Amino acid sequence: MTSHTLSIRTAFWKKDSEWTQLFHRPSVGVAMSAVSDGPTHRGSKGSRTRERLLGAAVAEFKRAGMAAADTGAIASAAGVAHSTFFFHFPTKEHVLIELERREEERIARELTRFFGKPHDVAAALTKTVTALESLARRLGSHLFKDFLALHFSASRPPQEVWTNHPVMVVVIEELERARVRGDIPENADPFHSGVFFLVGLYALLMTLPESRALRAPVLEKYVATTLYGMSPP
Repeated sequence: MTSHTLSIRTAFWKKDSEWTQLFHRPSVGVAMSAVSDGPTHRGSKGSRTRERLLGAAVAEFKRAGMAAADTGAIASAAGVAHSTFFFHFPTKEHVLIELERREEERIARELTRFFGKPHDVAAALTKTVTALESLARRLGSHLFKDFLALHFSASRPPQEVWTNHPVMVVVIEELERARVRGDIPENADPFHSGVFFLVGLYALLMTLPESRALRAPVLEKYVATTLYGMSPP
């Protein structure tokens, strides 16, 4: 991480209290700590079991969606007792939380590689859209919508900060670099522009028809509208 990147993050951290509950994960308290820290520290056998359960759960979520997914079927497919599922994932939402963490980190790495090459702001926003559309195709409609719905869940933890979301971090940092380069106006607000862009994009991807012919023009217009909003007055 460069010193410039660190300075960008430091500059925006002060906004955490304002946006603490904009992007959030379900309120899981001590149970979330247990699922994150407990089983994975019990050695490779526990880690392998967790991975099998995660893979089986993802397959079941793709088939039926999270709400209708059968935890018994997930445990059976993973070759473990039903109770073992709840040891690793206290609720089905915890599976999505784990999937969200992994996929956001993967997409953030993909975007970081792209942002390291010559590009303009339009290309940066378009790349973010295409990265999420690629995830949608890979996860399938049911699972992708459940994945995005996490960000709009009614259950909110007591504290949640935007820096927990790698995609948001890299997009905001990219917009700040664009401001420094002069690609967007000096008085532009990279933080709010990045947050609004991603929140709106997630909502669109949840609600637009799956047809590429119908989605593409709307998403192109959305990118254009976002760019217009950052244009000089």
